[in-house]
Amino acid sequence: MARCRALARADEEFPFGEEAAVFKVGGKLFAIVSVDNLPSTISLKCDPGYAEVLREQYAAVTAGYHLDKRHWNTVVLDGSVPNDVLCDWIDDSYELVIAGLTKAQRAVLGR
Repeated sequence: MARCRALARADEEFPFGEEAAVFKVGGKLFAIVSVDNLPSTISLKCDPGYAEVLREQYAAVTAGYHLDKRHWNTVVLDGSVPNDVLCDWIDDSYELVIAGLTKAQRAVLGR
């Protein structure tokens, strides 16, 4: 969750209670972290083609749980995905969401 919090203008919310942290940028979701399960999970937005590749490459990566399975992956945080790789995926999710914002919304974010 530290990587999500560290991203510029990222907001952390708990709309589903304390069991899931939701991270948004520009009012749009880029990550959901479950904190009530062990191991925890993180759901991230992903390019559809790349999402499929990651699911084939890593056993810890599955189609987004309760999300659009084409655009979201859920990753079990069991240590099998290297931390630097996971941070890259978080950054990618964040950037995909920013790219989908309007020009005015991106301007507010300084983009």
